[in-house]
Amino acid sequence: MLVLPSALAVASVMVSLSGPPGTPARPVTDTVHGVAITDNYQWLEGDNSDPSAMGKVTPEVASWTDAQNAYTRSVLDGLPGRKELEAKLLPLMEVGSVSAPYMCGNRYFYFKREGNQNQPRVFVREGYKGEPRLLIDPATIDASGLVTISWIAPSQDGKLLAYGTYRAGDENSTLRLLDVDTGKVLPLEIPGKVGSPDWMPDNSGFLYRNLADIKNPYSGQVKYHKMGTEVSADPVLFRQYTKEENERLATTYGPGGGLSKDGRWMVLSYYTDTRNNDLWAADFSAYLKTGKVEKRDIIVGEKAQSGGTIIGDTLYMQTTSEAPNGRVVAVDLKNPARAAWKPLVPERKDAVIQGVSVGKGVMAVQYLLNASSTIELFDLAGKSLGALKLPGIGSAGLSTDEDRTEAYLTFTSYNYPSSIFRVDLAKPTADAELWERPAVPVDPSTVEVKQEWYSSKDGTRISMFIVHKKGLKKDGNAPTILYGYGGFNVSLTPSFSATLFQWFDAGGVYAVPNLRGGGEYGNAWHEAGKLERKQNVFDDFISAAEYLISSGYTNPSRLGVAGGSNGGLLTGAMVTQRPDLFAAAFVGVPLLDMVRYQHFLMARYWVPEYGSAEDKSQFAYIFKYSPYHNIRKGTKYPAVLITAGENDARVHPMHARKMAAALREATASDQEKKPVLLWVDREAGHGQGKPLNLRVRDAADQRIFMMWQLGMLEK
Repeated sequence: MLVLPSALAVASVMVSLSGPPGTPARPVTDTVHGVAITDNYQWLEGDNSDPSAMGKVTPEVASWTDAQNAYTRSVLDGLPGRKELEAKLLPLMEVGSVSAPYMCGNRYFYFKREGNQNQPRVFVREGYKGEPRLLIDPATIDASGLVTISWIAPSQDGKLLAYGTYRAGDENSTLRLLDVDTGKVLPLEIPGKVGSPDWMPDNSGFLYRNLADIKNPYSGQVKYHKMGTEVSADPVLFRQYTKEENERLATTYGPGGGLSKDGRWMVLSYYTDTRNNDLWAADFSAYLKTGKVEKRDIIVGEKAQSGGTIIGDTLYMQTTSEAPNGRVVAVDLKNPARAAWKPLVPERKDAVIQGVSVGKGVMAVQYLLNASSTIELFDLAGKSLGALKLPGIGSAGLSTDEDRTEAYLTFTSYNYPSSIFRVDLAKPTADAELWERPAVPVDPSTVEVKQEWYSSKDGTRISMFIVHKKGLKKDGNAPTILYGYGGFNVSLTPSFSATLFQWFDAGGVYAVPNLRGGGEYGNAWHEAGKLERKQNVFDDFISAAEYLISSGYTNPSRLGVAGGSNGGLLTGAMVTQRPDLFAAAFVGVPLLDMVRYQHFLMARYWVPEYGSAEDKSQFAYIFKYSPYHNIRKGTKYPAVLITAGENDARVHPMHARKMAAALREATASDQEKKPVLLWVDREAGHGQGKPLNLRVRDAADQRIFMMWQLGMLEK
């Protein structure tokens, strides 16, 4: 039974533990720019001879991981109310999902997952109101539920469907092909972490991106496949630069490419860091005749993010060049010089352009205004046609096609279930037609959503969404989860999660600040939280916690922090910088050893965001905040749950392993009451593609851990 006492100390719930498994210390000392750094747990990195390999562990590390997992299971599964919590979460996790459709002629392709299914399936309709027909069911590929359909790409006439699959969260998608009329899988197969391709209008071939070597995340290439030919003969049109060609090799995401719908033009991009890219155009029809790719510069050598949609010979380009919040220009691909660009939609100082999509004779420009979506429509000359009517304040996306004004709006908020609406871009103020909305077993109207502002350490004003059940009494005693990310220009905007309603019903508060490093307030907001300014992100999060306490929502014994990936770095830094400020931390698939992170998997892609300890000036600030290197023996640390995926293609599990071992050795807290727990999922990656049963387990783990530590469990 789960209850919410008015005040219940965590000490009242005692878990019978045999104690965490021991971890031998094997000191290795490296000198970095004159600083001697001793690492007791470098051996937990696994096989150092191949740090780029996913799941590459020594037998000893595998055995150690099994012991850690067993201990964590004994703790979390033994907490009072665990089974009841899982029973409450299951129907909330079984809420279905549906995507906006891809429109191809009279066919509509989309993903849909019914409540009890492990993975979304792919359907098609003939006409938008047509009867759904199942095309791809991952359960028929692998009954374990571990296979994910990562993307779909229908041909323009809807007769062929390319799709990507990966297994156990490794994200290494393989392209396959389906005949839509017959439902037959065709023999074509392209491996190597393939991205969604662009089809030629006559189905004669498609452009795609993959890795030349699946073991080398820095081997990106753009290729063209002509139908009926061998994949091994696919020509490389654009590839990752070699070190000799470009010293930026270690810090760039590399190449990408796309085709115009008529197949005339190819646009090539090369990401020079996490959010900036070079852009070129090439006459693809000429390439098909000559076999030569002749690139024309659009924007090269600038710190700007640029991309868009081609109609005829015009690229409708969204760019941050000379516009940190974004603007839209028309680029004549026959003469793409900057002097010939035509301004269409100017930069707004009060809102950030998140995306631009094009329908027949209309552009839809999606803005973020105070971290919520607005969509304004323009004609192709840049004249405003007014705002598209949205259901409320929340997050919106739009699926369009250049041959029609019919579009599909996805909308969600903390108290609004994710819904798909059919809209007519020629009638922006008309009421939208509901197309699909999964049923939810909760009443969203019981929840209140507020946006409040607070001052960070340096006086910068930060916005924060605060969500709780209506009628909450602000007596400073509400159990509160503070969730954050703060990096890579990623924006945290309102979204619906049915599982949070269990938290709200139990009297909990959920708070999401829009930290610097994110993209909610434009490029300058992102820049203010990267490289040597990364501490701003941590200060913003600390100030959010202090605001929640001073405003009467909660207190340190009832406050938990949560985040994953870059957000795991954030919560890891909270553990080491302000262990007094909260009772529990969830640290998901995290980066934590920031001195060595760049040596593992694809992490060199993130050097423009964080810097690298290989650079003396960057090492100084990285070492100062690196969570793993700022653990101090004898400190009373809060309870910590750290998770990792052994198949993670992005963040190596070594971070989680080493941090757990070091925290356990250092903490002065009673580890029966304030444990450090580690869960390494042996059949998962960064979190994508997990089947329902594993997602239920993970949600229950994280929630019961927070409820335990924030004093919400019965004696």
